Amino acid sequence: MKNILFVCTGNSCRSVMAEGLFRKMTEHRAHEFSASSAGISAIDGFFATEETVNVMKEEGVDVSGHRSRRLTPEMIELADRVYVMEKIHKEWILKLIPHAKNKVFLLTEFSPVPTDHAEKADIPDPIRMSNHFYKNVLNWIRDCVGQIVEDL
Repeated sequence: MKNILFVCTGNSCRSVMAEGLFRKMTEHRAHEFSASSAGISAIDGFFATEETVNVMKEEGVDVSGHRSRRLTPEMIELADRVYVMEKIHKEWILKLIPHAKNKVFLLTEFSPVPTDHAEKADIPDPIRMSNHFYKNVLNWIRDCVGQIVEDL
């Protein structure tokens, strides 16, 4: 079983969306994958934001039971693949565990829309932004996660 880890800053929006979408997209292959999420600055035990819960509900994914987790070295070590939302997350992980470089990826490296800068793009943090912004972030994450699932 492959252990997939999604990472953002607070583990209340983006990584929650990515984890939930990944689980939904792989539910027919659940025996192949274990998915989780964490945040580099998360405080353990917080709920996903209300906006995250709402946009995910529209996707048919219930993340209301999510509780945030702070990223630990053990989580990185146990993961087969780590997908991060921003370059700074990747840099932080690789400073902590340099030998993880072959399994840590920026989520947008898997954007199905080819652009010159896709591999360098960050998924913006929607915290305290509009519902429309959350939906745009969700759409981008969905596209990238879909490509990851296809590649796996």
